[in-house]
Amino acid sequence: MAENNREADPAQAVPRKLSPAAQRALAEAAARRAEVDARPAPPKELGGPKGPEPVRYGDWEVKGRASDF
Repeated sequence: MAENNREADPAQAVPRKLSPAAQRALAEAAARRAEVDARPAPPKELGGPKGPEPVRYGDWEVKGRASDF
């Protein structure tokens, strides 16, 4: 009985043809990703905090003292 209830495997599905608008959107996204990848890395900050960017975590900690902002 289990053999009769097989579902289609997504890996074997026939790929759908994309509309021209979808193809343009994919091309624009690829161009944006290429532009971001081509940018030079930002310069290293001198005298800045060690470790991850503190602004993302909401506090700034130096020598055990934390300041929330």
